[in-house]
Amino acid sequence: MTSLSSGESGAAQPYAIDTSKPHPARMYDYFLGGKDNYEVDQLAAEQFMKVAPEVRAGVLANRRFMHRAVRHVVAEGGVRQILDVGTGLPTEPNVHQVAQAVAPDTRIAYVDNDPIVSTHSMALLDGAGGTSVVLVDLRDPRAVLEHPEVRRVIDFDRPVALLLVAVVHFLSEADDPAGVVATLRDALPTGSYLVLSHATGDVHDDRREDAAAVYNKATATLNLRTHAEVADLFGDFTLVDPGLVKVTDWRPDEPLERGAPPIGIYGGVARKDR
Repeated sequence: MTSLSSGESGAAQPYAIDTSKPHPARMYDYFLGGKDNYEVDQLAAEQFMKVAPEVRAGVLANRRFMHRAVRHVVAEGGVRQILDVGTGLPTEPNVHQVAQAVAPDTRIAYVDNDPIVSTHSMALLDGAGGTSVVLVDLRDPRAVLEHPEVRRVIDFDRPVALLLVAVVHFLSEADDPAGVVATLRDALPTGSYLVLSHATGDVHDDRREDAAAVYNKATATLNLRTHAEVADLFGDFTLVDPGLVKVTDWRPDEPLERGAPPIGIYGGVARKDR
């Protein structure tokens, strides 16, 4: 993540595009086979894959989890507003396409701190109604909640689905991830949902510490957390079945391929009941 500069309105000021360091969103794009990345991102991604060869399968599994979770909160949860924070570079189908295929009146606010993400998202959304793209850093959750483009799309008096998909693990303990997530959670009314996925070292013997270290030279560190630590991020929201599980195990559309590598990403969907 880049550093945040906010004005009095809470709107983010212009960000410079830093191509001297790998950026998680652009590395993620490379893992997905995209072209919106630079050589510095490609080199870091290749280094990461040497110590965590399952990463490409992992990011694909994470996106499929997101698609299933979005369909759930829209179709079964009846939510018609989505706040997607840390959206990353757009890969079709993106959140608004998945949600609006179920309910065309669903409104979506995309938030990220990378100006490249913002530019590409705006291009994808050209002509898409009920959407906005906001350039703000997750580490300033109040700026996210108060941004006029978020407020234009999202009515916080009605249920909202908050998406924090593969982003909180880029918050270090010094960033107070629990406090950041709680601030966003607490702004949501009853009937809202939290969709969250997070990298973990639980499923590998080496806990993927060498892989996480690759991000030390990136614009954000990768902070692997345990099942208990990730579960705490949901606060008093009620996890829907099957709870907090590996993303491959969250209501899969099809059986896991035999011999598929274990994926070190937890995912869950939880509802605010009161």
